[in-house]
Amino acid sequence: MSSAPILAPRGAGDRLTGLFWRRPGLLLGLMLAPPLIWLGLVYLGSLAALLWQSFYSIDEFSGLVVPEFTLKTYAELFRAQNLDILLRTLTMSASVTLGCAVLAFPIAWYAARHARGPWKAAFYLGVMLPLWSSYLVKVYAWKLILAKEGIIGWAANATGTTPILEAVLSIPGIGGNSLSTSFIGTWMVFVYVWLPYMILPMQAALERVPASMLEASADLGATRGQTLRKVVLPLAMPGVIAGSIFTFSLTMGDYIIPQIIGTSARFIGQAVYQLQGTAGNLPLAAAFAVVPILVMLVYLTLARRAGAFDAL
Repeated sequence: MSSAPILAPRGAGDRLTGLFWRRPGLLLGLMLAPPLIWLGLVYLGSLAALLWQSFYSIDEFSGLVVPEFTLKTYAELFRAQNLDILLRTLTMSASVTLGCAVLAFPIAWYAARHARGPWKAAFYLGVMLPLWSSYLVKVYAWKLILAKEGIIGWAANATGTTPILEAVLSIPGIGGNSLSTSFIGTWMVFVYVWLPYMILPMQAALERVPASMLEASADLGATRGQTLRKVVLPLAMPGVIAGSIFTFSLTMGDYIIPQIIGTSARFIGQAVYQLQGTAGNLPLAAAFAVVPILVMLVYLTLARRAGAFDAL
């Protein structure tokens, strides 16, 4: 007569494993709970608090926050000095996005249609390498490069193009005493820092352009320029929009580059930093911070309709 096998008693780990095996939804819920709680409490909670603070106001006599619902703080955004900050920031964000798109397209096109094997790896390394270095180190290095005694000034003097550089710096609105204290210098640093965020989505979109469509365009008698305008650019536009999400939003929220490079004219990020710090006007700082959120919500809605998220 054979005896039944003796099984070791099941421990707590075995019972827990069996429970998760029978109820996979429970395991999924436990895995998602920590990040969802973090997102809900820390991220969305802070945004809600920010929005709530923007409906308060500052007592002009005592300088204390008045916790009463009012639209007075938002009305202050339409004052001349505050409206100037908003327009300056949006202009810089749009110009940086346009500059990144123009510079990124030939690089992304070469990587998508011509680079193969080791050259492909070299492309990714070249694009990603600047992102591995310190943000502040890059900005301060550019301050030295753009200074009047920097390498650009030296190169202009060596090549006899100093009059051209001085002519650019004399243009009202974008010029200054040197590139490091001008609007165009700030633009150059922004483009350099955010360019990789435009190249990668654009390269991914260009890789999806079928070679057969380019061949068909050539067979139908289209020139290279017509193929670029009628075939390549429309198909690459989702990648351009996807990259612009990064370049536009990052430029709007940055306050370090305008503080180190450029004139004393403020951007939204600087206004928020100064108002919640030295000025102590938290409601106005919150109202300024809400503007980029609203702009990006509209921008993301339009980008989603254009299929930009497919290129991310």
